[in-house]
Amino acid sequence: MSNRAVLEVIALDERDAVAAQAGGADRLELVTDMAADGLSPSRTGFTAVRAAVDIPLRVMLRLTDGFAAGDPGQLDALVARASELREAGADEFVLGFLTAHGDPDLVAVERLIAVLDGCRWTFHRAIDRAADRDALRKQLADLPGLDTYLTAGAPTGVDDGLPVLKSEAARAASGEPGYEPQILVGGGLRLDHLPELRAAGLTAFHIGGAARPQGWTQPVSLEAVRTWREALDA
Repeated sequence: MSNRAVLEVIALDERDAVAAQAGGADRLELVTDMAADGLSPSRTGFTAVRAAVDIPLRVMLRLTDGFAAGDPGQLDALVARASELREAGADEFVLGFLTAHGDPDLVAVERLIAVLDGCRWTFHRAIDRAADRDALRKQLADLPGLDTYLTAGAPTGVDDGLPVLKSEAARAASGEPGYEPQILVGGGLRLDHLPELRAAGLTAFHIGGAARPQGWTQPVSLEAVRTWREALDA
């Protein structure tokens, strides 16, 4: 991948994936069921998308709405799904779970990354619901494969999270431990946010609804993705 800003687009199926790649996306986040904020695809769904495009593809690992891993049976099912997707060829993932107190659920995360066996992965927007963002980063710092945090800086989205995003970008630039993973900005992200975020040194951006001007019932718009690509390249 070149040094240009990273654009990641949510894809629900191969049609979305093809449009996103054609529009200039660098990477896809593959999910199903956006009514539940994005759940894991099936093995069949993954293989169809993987066959349709050749850009990197990060696969969501979550079987229930929210940021809890669920009861032991639900966690077992998620680990089994992760293993199945890994066997099907998935090699990049998205995951992240919190305890009831807002701490990182290390039991769930460590069980999953054991199955991923060194694959690169994103800790998703659970960080925006954490009791202590900095403590979470420090607790996860040594986990293998973690190279990205998807965050809006606040639970309510980028509008409210801008100060946090800029602060964390500065801490990353200073080499502070725990801030090595790339900050992937997403969650209510708009084109008008980009100048301020780019000026702060942020270089990776994630869009979902913004790639679908007609709503989640419609596929990704190649033209919408291209507009974001052009804005990032300007």
